[in-house]
Amino acid sequence: MKILVVEDEKLLADSLKSLLEKNGFEVDTAYDGETGEEYAELGVYDLLILDVMMPGLNGYQVARRVRSKRLATPILMLTAKSGLEDRIEGLNSGADYYLTKPFNSRELLACINALLRRQGNQVDELVYGNTSLDLSSGILVCGEKSVRLSAREFDVMRFLLQSKERNLSKETILSRVWGYDSNAVENHVEVYVGFLRKKLKSIGSNVKIESIRRLGYHLEVEE
Repeated sequence: MKILVVEDEKLLADSLKSLLEKNGFEVDTAYDGETGEEYAELGVYDLLILDVMMPGLNGYQVARRVRSKRLATPILMLTAKSGLEDRIEGLNSGADYYLTKPFNSRELLACINALLRRQGNQVDELVYGNTSLDLSSGILVCGEKSVRLSAREFDVMRFLLQSKERNLSKETILSRVWGYDSNAVENHVEVYVGFLRKKLKSIGSNVKIESIRRLGYHLEVEE
């Protein structure tokens, strides 16, 4: 499960990241509302944790903008504002739960797990064209043929399948898959896209990874 924490207090954001990673979650952090909105709209997260009081875009505004994009990602708001009107505004802006600071780490984890369970049937595969990616095994399937992906191939393919026809720049793929602190370069993306193209072809997939100069990669179904 992948979680985005949007919190302008860097120390708290990093503490939350550490806590959640120790409990088996994959976590990214953003330290302002504008960046948080940009990350959230990638559509790759299973849960958003938003602080309310941030410079620029506050948590309410980020939630409204995310919902306006028809993204149904669960949103947990963390804030020191505990008044009734604050809670109402938070829920009306699109939040699924409203947790006030200070909070207990066990309570936070319980809220997160409850929100993730509330999504109903968990998505266990991504499908596009005649091809599916089994998220539990990392196997690409097309009809009766299948091929197992390496961990890095899986991450790149999953990101592409989640974005489908929307272009993803090499820089975006690098930051999402390799991480912001990685020494990986754009050539790494090109290499793994090459690996995936060969594996898609090997199973007879009609899914093609197309590239557009300066815009990046997207998926298309071959007619």
